[in-house]
Amino acid sequence: MIAAWDRRYAGETIALWNREAVMDGYKELTEESFDRIFLSNPYFDSGSAFVLLDAGGRVKGFACGCTGDDLPLGDTAGYLTCIVLSGDCKNDEHFGRMLEALERRFRQLGKKQAEVLFFNPMRLPWYIPDTPGHEHNNAPGVPVDSALHRFLLGNGYAERTRENAMYLHLSGFAIPNEIAAKEAKAAASGYSVGLFDPAKHSGVAEMLAGLNNPLWQKEIASCTAEGKPVVVASRGGTVVGFAGPVVRQDNGRGYFAGIGVHPDHEGHGLGTILFFRLCEAFRDIGTEYMSLYTGSGNPAIRIYEKAGFKTVKQFAVMRKELAR
Repeated sequence: MIAAWDRRYAGETIALWNREAVMDGYKELTEESFDRIFLSNPYFDSGSAFVLLDAGGRVKGFACGCTGDDLPLGDTAGYLTCIVLSGDCKNDEHFGRMLEALERRFRQLGKKQAEVLFFNPMRLPWYIPDTPGHEHNNAPGVPVDSALHRFLLGNGYAERTRENAMYLHLSGFAIPNEIAAKEAKAAASGYSVGLFDPAKHSGVAEMLAGLNNPLWQKEIASCTAEGKPVVVASRGGTVVGFAGPVVRQDNGRGYFAGIGVHPDHEGHGLGTILFFRLCEAFRDIGTEYMSLYTGSGNPAIRIYEKAGFKTVKQFAVMRKELAR
């Protein structure tokens, strides 16, 4: 049977996750991380979380989604976070029952579509394959070729794009001569790239507004205001692009939100320069590795590959229109 979420199911749900979800590469959960990612998340809605119980009342499945009108697409879409099933229940019937429960909840909340994408605020960490436990802090979709991916494809979910998860160990990273030459050329046009300094730089809010990314507007503005290092491109002291923040996580990973150059200042190679200087900044503070994801069709993938990044995993971004 499908049951609404209740905290008494937490222990068995964590055990289920650590048996099953880890096989798709997700990081194990503890009581603390389960509470942080799910139950204490401000977007957690107990009405959008369900468990599958066997005849003895044991947890055999866990499904969770979330909603929020302030999220990207949030006024019209519900986010599907996960459906995890025990191996003996991993079939279309049980996937279907759990998905139906989530979609029914989304409809009750007035949502017109279900989304599986990187804006989901319930950030699921996963292990980077063939590394000594290196991890990425967020799964930007459904792992390609997983059981859930195959099920969603057969049940009305369209694959809108694929996100390439990319990885680089920073040992030995160096700025190549061609990037140094590109930076010198940009300097001849009045541009410079370095860490943000409030005594020298201004215009962060205007630059971010021009990029029209609400997540960047919030995070990068906060970082520059709080003194967290951010690599910026500037001209005459006015910030026209960014990469960062430059934050080494406890697990040795270099965390950063992204890279952007204001449309009025494109065409000078600033995105490439920013990214290479970001990698250098991470290396200089003792960061072991970097990981990121980018759309398969994003031209920026060439920049990442030039820096030495390799694609290590793919995730599908998916959508289903919800019939009334």
